[in-house]
Amino acid sequence: MNTASVMNTASAPNPVLRVPPAAPEVAAAHFAASLALHTDVSDVAAALAAGAGGDPGFTLVDCRSADAWDQGHIPGAVHLPTALIAERAGRLLDPARPVVVHCWGPGCDGAARAALALALLGYRVKEMLGGFEYWVREGFGHQTPTGHTRRDPDPLTAPVDAADCGC
Repeated sequence: MNTASVMNTASAPNPVLRVPPAAPEVAAAHFAASLALHTDVSDVAAALAAGAGGDPGFTLVDCRSADAWDQGHIPGAVHLPTALIAERAGRLLDPARPVVVHCWGPGCDGAARAALALALLGYRVKEMLGGFEYWVREGFGHQTPTGHTRRDPDPLTAPVDAADCGC
């Protein structure tokens, strides 16, 4: 990208275009890399629901604390707090199987720290954007101390009357 075009803010028609959009090939590489590192709650839920023989092809890892896990967690997830990854990952995870990690939600970078720790150990890993917060807000079932439960979808995070968002 031409530095002069970035710095010439006076001629930009608005704040969005003060820095020009990337060339298509740069954008394609960026978004492909992003999708290789991230997934979202609805895609994880669909994969867990449709997995052949109950196997989605990846292991879902909840990297929150024991107290957070006990407060509520996604059924089928493996509980592996970030601080214990180096010690326990080899016993709990198959290194040949992709891992999807999640923490509390978008305001927490715990899943990124867990993903980094797992990647440094040689695991192929993605971060589930939205974390446990958006799992619950999108209306997917979760386990609590009182049993399996789910909330109605939050209309600001998921379609209320459709199977998926269509994206």
